[in-house]
Amino acid sequence: MNFSSEKIQDGVIHNLAEGILVIDFDGTIIYVNPAGCSILGVDQETLTGCKFAAAFLDDPENDAFAQTVVDAIYARENHIDRIIPYKTGGKMKKLHIVTSFFRDNEGQPGGITMVFGDLSELMELQDSLEAMEQINELNRQLNARNALLSKTFGQFLSDEIVKELVGRPGGPSLGGVKKSVTVMMSDLRGFTALSERMDAGDLISMLNHYLGKMTEIIQARSGTIIEFIGDGILAIFGAPIASRDHASLAVAAALEMEKAMDEINRWNAQYKYPHLEMGIGIDSGEVIVGTIGSEKRMKYGVVGKHVNLCGRIESYCVGGQILISPDVRAQLCAPVEIEREMTVSPKGAEQGIVLSHVTGLGEPYNIHIDVQSDALVRVEHPIAVAFNRLNEKHTMEKYYFGGLIAVGRDSALLETESALELFDNIKLEAGGALFGKVTEKNDNVYFLQYTSIPSGYEKWTREALARSGSGQIPDVESL
Repeated sequence: MNFSSEKIQDGVIHNLAEGILVIDFDGTIIYVNPAGCSILGVDQETLTGCKFAAAFLDDPENDAFAQTVVDAIYARENHIDRIIPYKTGGKMKKLHIVTSFFRDNEGQPGGITMVFGDLSELMELQDSLEAMEQINELNRQLNARNALLSKTFGQFLSDEIVKELVGRPGGPSLGGVKKSVTVMMSDLRGFTALSERMDAGDLISMLNHYLGKMTEIIQARSGTIIEFIGDGILAIFGAPIASRDHASLAVAAALEMEKAMDEINRWNAQYKYPHLEMGIGIDSGEVIVGTIGSEKRMKYGVVGKHVNLCGRIESYCVGGQILISPDVRAQLCAPVEIEREMTVSPKGAEQGIVLSHVTGLGEPYNIHIDVQSDALVRVEHPIAVAFNRLNEKHTMEKYYFGGLIAVGRDSALLETESALELFDNIKLEAGGALFGKVTEKNDNVYFLQYTSIPSGYEKWTREALARSGSGQIPDVESL
């Protein structure tokens, strides 16, 4: 069977999946193949021999298609390669058009040949791929953002708070819920005085080491650190992750924090930093926890009367002491060791509250701390002192007078005719500014527990004892 090249060529063109449109320079459509008719949505008999202008120029929705033909014919461009929109049958397609000249038998340009294909499905697929890539990129950006938030905020907030803030749809928003929690506040005794006499770099180094260790302990017991307030720590147990034994977890954490002070002070001694002592107050009750502040500045916080009461309880502490409220004691799920009890009347309370000085917690925690009594040395003749009372943390101008009748490393007996109350804070000069808290009283004799000891206290005490004719006190650490 013999086939001419013309028949082969016609067969190939006729069966092409791409459309073929041939137009002479007069604008007459000479040829269109079946694929072209299908793509353009027109009838082959209607197009063949028809003027291009009559077939397409009256359709404003396909201006891009008509302009491509006009550009190819009248601008005499040798080659056009475009992707244009084309609407037919109510559907918008994407056509890839390539044009070139066709030549007559004498080799002269006689018109243009347009080869075009429907790229709609391919373009949709490409759009989908691009959309998917965009989604993947947005996900990568979101993951990177969340990782950055976690890394950044995780240095200031607990993991639980970070997860809650980052995981909220739409991001963090203002609002809170009522929850039953245990609130803990800790504070270093005499830190303000320390900060005034230490190099700034050393102070921050010492403080960071201390806070870092405390953070590890609190979070290990499922506590959530709300904030650091200078040397103080505000933490809650029981939120945002609820816990039925939050009171026991808080007390266990407090005991471990006090035990860790020995290690912290050994580290401080290596760098010739001061000896630190910490007091901890704990209370339980219903509070409001959530995101508080404004749209421009917000934080995860806790508010309520039990937060305020916890702060009051902490203020009664001396160094190395953990004081808990009756609400905390009632919720403990483990045997508790109490060194002593004291009745206080904190501001805002309608009646006195019995605080318990905790020194241990039994099964399943088994944590105990030693309470060492200070060795006091009686003096032959009282050491005369002048002192001020403190209102909150502010020194009152009025001076009171008395005498120290016994002194030790971190406590003393003060005899004075001035009436003092339990838990009064006083300040006196003893080799520098010495701060103490009245923890016991008997008539006009008061037991004074030091809360901040100046570096010159040891020398001052030895000289004062020598002047009074008394013996030497035991070695006193230079604080």
